Amino acid sequence: MLRRLVAEAEVEVARRRAREPEAVLAAKAAAQPSALDLAAALRGGRLRVIAECKARTPLLGVLAPDYRPGRLAAAYQAAGAAAISVLCQETSFGGSPEHLAEVRREVTVPILRKDFVVSEHQLLEARAQGADAVLLIVAALAPLRLGELLAASRGLGLQALVEVHSEAEVETALSAGAALVGVNHRDLMTFQVDLGLSERLRPLVPESVVLVAESGIHDAAAARRMLEAGVDAILVGEALMRAADPAEKLGELRV
Repeated sequence: MLRRLVAEAEVEVARRRAREPEAVLAAKAAAQPSALDLAAALRGGRLRVIAECKARTPLLGVLAPDYRPGRLAAAYQAAGAAAISVLCQETSFGGSPEHLAEVRREVTVPILRKDFVVSEHQLLEARAQGADAVLLIVAALAPLRLGELLAASRGLGLQALVEVHSEAEVETALSAGAALVGVNHRDLMTFQVDLGLSERLRPLVPESVVLVAESGIHDAAAARRMLEAGVDAILVGEALMRAADPAEKLGELRV
């Protein structure tokens, strides 16, 4: 599955690069206001929530038949979300870079572009559409490439949430200079979920690094477990998108 999603991202990047050259994106990115500080937004005594906007997933299919990311993000912000995550990958997630721009018009909290980033072109797109941070997945990138994309992100004023799923990947992320680390409880090869992963990896991540728990957090009990494990924030998508009232569900997770 991971290889398929990375291959999809590469195809989509090639298509969008032909449609919108990097020089055009660079001009749009330069015209954006300074990026907001995602790391600062995720610090504090209370567990912070990054609320996700996504139309569908490879496993569950369509999550929101009437998908309106701007309106959804505004509801998340009103319910107390510390940041918004937006899926822009089209083939498997029904996303678009334009969804990010739509969300930017509706919210004042930091926005994370959460995709399988494989190219600097995606970083330029993210900044041009108003993102403040991007996701970089250790399992999808060679260590040298991870370092290159981290440096390119910083050069554009973007922060990077570096996603890990093992002790070795934590070491790779920290060696590359990650200031925000996300522990994905879902194995991207098997799609099995293990909430205990954040508890096991927490001791490996310095307190100076923001730690985010991702995937499989569906209720207040799971959120409280993450808080007790010492994570700073949780990233929640599926549980919110499948809820009858996503904003109300978000409130339940703010423990």
